[in-house]
Amino acid sequence: MSAPTLPVVVNKPGAPVTEHAREYLGRLRGGDMGALPAVAGLLVLCAVFAIVRPAFLSAGNFANLFTQGAQVTLIAMGLIFVLLLGEIDLSAGYTSGVCAAALAVLATKEGLPWYVAVAAALVAGVVIGLTLGTLVAKVGIPSFVVTLAAFLGFQGLVLLLISGGSNVPINDHVLLAVANNNLPPLVGWAAYAVTVLAYAAVQAVVLSNRTRRGLQAEPIALVAMRVGALAVVLGAAVYALNLERSRNPAIVSLRGVPLVVPLIGLLLIAGTFVLRRTRYGRHLYAVGGNREAARRAGISVDRIRISAFMISSTFAAIGGVVAASRANSVDPNTGGSNVLLYAVGAAVIGGTSLFGGKGRMLDAVLGGAVVAVIDNGMGLMGYSAGVKYVVTGAVLLVAAGVDAVSRRRAAATGRT
Repeated sequence: MSAPTLPVVVNKPGAPVTEHAREYLGRLRGGDMGALPAVAGLLVLCAVFAIVRPAFLSAGNFANLFTQGAQVTLIAMGLIFVLLLGEIDLSAGYTSGVCAAALAVLATKEGLPWYVAVAAALVAGVVIGLTLGTLVAKVGIPSFVVTLAAFLGFQGLVLLLISGGSNVPINDHVLLAVANNNLPPLVGWAAYAVTVLAYAAVQAVVLSNRTRRGLQAEPIALVAMRVGALAVVLGAAVYALNLERSRNPAIVSLRGVPLVVPLIGLLLIAGTFVLRRTRYGRHLYAVGGNREAARRAGISVDRIRISAFMISSTFAAIGGVVAASRANSVDPNTGGSNVLLYAVGAAVIGGTSLFGGKGRMLDAVLGGAVVAVIDNGMGLMGYSAGVKYVVTGAVLLVAAGVDAVSRRRAAATGRT
């Protein structure tokens, strides 16, 4: 039965970093690639686009990458929960469209406050997930069939909600701020400091607890390297995002971290905690690794499966809110087109297995970044949508191939 990737440990507390490096290389040879392929691919893509199109590294384009990939990343984060079970949710894209349409109708046509409209969109996502999960877990219809039917039906539901092919504008300034406004530069640096310090504190507490209990522990140098890497990467990102991006700063200033970044960050932290530190997360991995064994261990398999679809649809609803905010409106194509394909691709490219039992919330973020970089970089190079689809499909195929090869190696070395 597969399990979530845990911190690297060796046979004795306080072992030197070199021993951890050897252990990590052994895991790579054994098929546990982790996030390495996604990170390597992201670095290569960024380097290529930066060389061919220097504008790719501009502050404005860097900020645009976050808002451009936010909807896909959020939907992919929800899909992680379903994919961990070896299931699929083909309706996630149009689920976000339905929830966005409900948001627009209530906020614009009915004139309700923004928080009522957002709450209604999230409730719609929960209800959709509950319905899909019940049909899969209780009725026994394969998730592929259930969500394919929902994919078709939700297209019609979006049209009904927004009265055919019309376009419903978003006028509420709070809703528009979600994907279009930025944190003040000082607030961005404060959030950066809190994030790094909180991460360092968590690492220190884990290290202290394991040492006090006489358990295997990582060397302080390795923990310090991890915290330092996070500080450098986040610091560089905040610095770049705080640069002036407006062509006419005297008229309007564009500086600061986009609001969608802390939104995704908070959801990433919450989702990671649920998967790695709660009984629910352990049960989710157990059901995805071996459903029958989980059932015999006393886990409520049906409840876990239903809840996974509910979480997936809720994340899709959040993605719909962000998409409506970014477009300043909702139309029949919201949540359609390539949104679903990109979201599933993001999860798989990031390292989540389609066979279940293996995946992390971070996979969705890394995969979403890869998809956004491909779409953005090839757009700057002037390639058509057809070429973008071909390249993204090729990257997805490579990621799925890496997953298949990794599983075979893991089975051969007894690491499953």
